[in-house]
Order: sequence, then C-alpha cells, then structure tokens
Amino acid sequence: MLGQASIPLVGVVDATVIGRTGDAAALAGVALGATVIGLIFWSFGFLRMGMTGLTAQADGANDRQEVEALLLRALLIGFGIGLALLALQWPLGSLAFSLLAGGEDVTAEASQYVSARFFGAPAALCVFAINGWLLGLGRTRSALVLQIVMNIVNVIADLVLVWGYDMGAAGVGIGTALAEWTALAVGLVLAGRVAGGSFAAIIRRMPRSAIIDPAALKRLFAVNRDIMIRTLALLFMFTWYANAGARLGTVQLAANHVLLQFINMAAFVLDAFAFTAESRVGNAIGARSKATFLRAVRLAGEFSLAAALVLSAVFLIGGPAVIGFITTDPLVRAEAMRFMPFAALVPLIGMPSWLLDGIFIGATRGRALRNAGVLATLLYLALDLVMRPQENLGVWIAFSASYFFRAGALALYLPGLLRSLDCGDAAKMLDEGPHNNAQ
Repeated sequence: MLGQASIPLVGVVDATVIGRTGDAAALAGVALGATVIGLIFWSFGFLRMGMTGLTAQADGANDRQEVEALLLRALLIGFGIGLALLALQWPLGSLAFSLLAGGEDVTAEASQYVSARFFGAPAALCVFAINGWLLGLGRTRSALVLQIVMNIVNVIADLVLVWGYDMGAAGVGIGTALAEWTALAVGLVLAGRVAGGSFAAIIRRMPRSAIIDPAALKRLFAVNRDIMIRTLALLFMFTWYANAGARLGTVQLAANHVLLQFINMAAFVLDAFAFTAESRVGNAIGARSKATFLRAVRLAGEFSLAAALVLSAVFLIGGPAVIGFITTDPLVRAEAMRFMPFAALVPLIGMPSWLLDGIFIGATRGRALRNAGVLATLLYLALDLVMRPQENLGVWIAFSASYFFRAGALALYLPGLLRSLDCGDAAKMLDEGPHNNAQ
C-alpha cells in the first residue's frame, strides 16, 4: 500500500509545483499534457499488468528460469516500444492535441510538457515491466523502494526547474523524465538482487532460446493483446473525461485535474490490494490450489472495503485543505470544492472494479478484461453525451457511474471463473487460459 500510495505523488507534485505559481493556464496545460502522456504511455500498461499474472504463475509453478526470462522479454519489448515512441513523438503529439480541446495558451504549455516527457518513454515502459515483475513475485518492499526513489528525484527536479529556473510546464516534464530514468537504473539493481545476484548475472545465465521461446512469446502476446485493448478502452474513457473539462474552459479543466489527484491516490492505494490479489490469484492457479484462490479473493476484498471507507472519510475531511495547497487560483479552488464530494465517493464506488481487475489479471483472463473494458467505456460515453446539458455536473455524474459499469461488466464473467475452479479445472486455466482469451 505504501508503494502504491507513492506512485500518484508524481502527479500530485507536478500539479502542486505548477499550481502554486498561480498560473491557471500552466496548470491546465500540465493537466492536458498528462492526459496525452497517460493515453500514450499507459496504452502499453500490459507491461505491468500482464507481467504480474504471468510472473506469479511461473513462480507458483517453481519455474525460476521462466520467471527471469519474463523480465528480460518485457524489458526488451518495453525499451523497444519506448524508443519508437520517442522517434514518433511529433506525429503522436500532434494527433493527440488535434483530438483534445484546449485554448491556444493551454495547448502551448501542454506541448512543452509532452515533448519533455517523451524523452523518458523508454525508461517509463521498462519501469512498468520491473514493477509488474516485482509485484508478481510479491516483492512489494522492493517496489516501494523503486517508487520512493522516483518520487524523491521528481520532487527535487520539479522544484529546481520550475521554482528555481522558471521553466513552467516544460520543467515539470523534464523533471518527471529524469525521475523515470533514475528509477530504471535503480529498478535493474533491485531486480538483480531479487534474483540472487545482479542484473548482469541474469543476462549471462539466461539461454537466448528461453527468451525467444515461441510458446512463451505466444502466451505473452495473447494475454497482453487483450489487456492492451482493455487498457486503451479505459484510457479513452479518462481522456474523454479530461476533454469534457477542457470543453468547458480552463478553470474547469484545471479544477478537474486537481480532483483527479484524489482519484489517482485512491486508485493506487486500493490497487495495492488488487495487485496482491493478482499475485496471490496467479500463484494459486500456478499451484492449482482452489482454497488459496478463494482465500486471496476474500482477504483482498475485506481489506479493500476497509481502506475505501477510510479514504473516503479522509478526502471529505481533508479535501479542502489539500485543494488550497495544490492551487492558489481562487476560481480553480472554488470549482474544485464544488465537486469534491464526487471525488470523495470514488474510493467506495471504484473499489469493486479495481479488485475485480486484480482477480482477472492474476487469472490471466484477458478476454473478460477486454470485453468488460470496452462495454464499460461505451456505456460511459453514452451517459456522458446524455448528461452534457448539465455541464461539469454531468461530467462528474457520468464519470462516477463509469465505475459501476466497470464492476458490473466484469461481474458478468465471475461465475464462469468460479465454475472453472469448482470443476477442478485450475490446470486447464493455467495451460489454456491465454489461448481461450485470444478467441
């Protein structure tokens, strides 16, 4: 939970450092730029999610060579994709800004932020892979160290570049990119230690045939393809939400971005239990243990609900003070305060969807994740269009309802997952799940 809570601090720091300059356009620019980067980078979030379930299953089956081979495969894929994103940053950024609403000043700030962030793309995607691998092995302390290092570097770089050198949104982007490269260096050291030596030792002892094993690659891409489609659908949902605020004006976009920091904090904290469910569910399937599976789901659910109640209460009580700290603009503060109750409810209404995500990712049920993500996104878009006359109130009603859509859509697949366990079919889930998901 501590490791997960530290992840959104990167976004909180970015928003606070730029927000306290009193420049609403710069804050809105960072908001729009962060949306663009989130849409592009997290399109490859399967490097984190797919890795957790597959690594946990390999660990549960005591296949140490496959555990290490998974890490090397994911790092090669992540670094390659990151280099491609860096090379294609101009067309990708231009396309994104042509689709997202924003005034001239806001788009100018956002463009500077996005350009800087692209230089961290290879490192960011490799860090996704390392995080997923560490979580799949249950090495949460190492994941916490990785996130703390990234946050410390990000805070220092932001303060120096924005407050020291007055670089605005560009400084925020450069600071985050520097933090991502530092995190990659630290992550490679941690991965080597977890494997019982060094990262170089992993490379030396790994047969090349194991890294490019056709069956393993087929399984990796089958699971990750469906997770990627699911991720793209949900990213489109969040991009639509950000664009909805941008359509209403700079103040609304900036205020919604401030409130999004609360939602990110809730999502990442509660994802700690979802990630634990991923690891334990994957390990249970790898070990072919129904009892372990059911225990993991029950405990993760109980702790998730308790944490959600605490978070909602903390947001309601401390929300106004946090909003006042993040931004000094009075109009942005007022708009954010108006919709703070919605943000405070998100931990409770979002908890079931995040937990179910963890269960299905750990079980590598990519098809269910894909179909549920697409269905939830379509329902959200339809509701948002209906609620447009209500302006920002409609934006928040539709966004809040999206969590019910996500949980409900995944719940449709839960009986099938449970039946496969009831029939003693855990071995089939492990051996054939990805092939079924690809159908």
